[in-house]
Amino acid sequence: MSIQLIEIYTATLSILIGTIVRKFHRYLGLLMLLPFLGWAVTGVFFFVKPGYQSAYEPLNIKSYPLGKLPELPESNDWQQVRWIRSILGLHLLVEQDGKWQQLDPDTLEPRSMPDEASLLQMVNDAISANPDRYGNAKTVSEQKVLTDTNINISIDWHQMRLRQKGDDTKFINTMYKVHYLQWTGIKFVDRVLGVVGLGLVVILGMLGLVMTLRSRKA
Repeated sequence: MSIQLIEIYTATLSILIGTIVRKFHRYLGLLMLLPFLGWAVTGVFFFVKPGYQSAYEPLNIKSYPLGKLPELPESNDWQQVRWIRSILGLHLLVEQDGKWQQLDPDTLEPRSMPDEASLLQMVNDAISANPDRYGNAKTVSEQKVLTDTNINISIDWHQMRLRQKGDDTKFINTMYKVHYLQWTGIKFVDRVLGVVGLGLVVILGMLGLVMTLRSRKA
């Protein structure tokens, strides 16, 4: 085989490879267009952070002066003890074996959740600090309260804590999932998607570099 023929084969192969690389780069770019747009939009959103303060503001049970407290037995296996007085009265919270529970201050027996009317009273007392966001509590279901402004409030009775979530909170959480490729809600699948997405970004960048170097040589 003559040198000229080898040069022709080499040039043809180079053109063929270049064409394949360009087409693959183009199709890969189109494939990555959607996640790139998602990353860009959500990245700007997370940089500006509109509505974060309201969406994730802490909601605390309104507390009152404790007053005189009952005496507790000295022999117990509690790691921590907390006293809180809410609009419902005095609450005794203890941590035992790494778990919190609420006890009756008089009998020291586990204290069950009160009726719905009492829970609504406690939550309404807490949300009175920001009526524009929370409005009024209207329904109770399985330790969750819904307000007339469509804010969901979860009640942790054992630690006397509240957690609020509105439509704005759900929207920001969705933006977070889009940004980190958590599209299916299945942890394993989303993790695979994330690794594949990052891998495709690297491949896209390498193909672009190869095309740039080849064009310079040409």
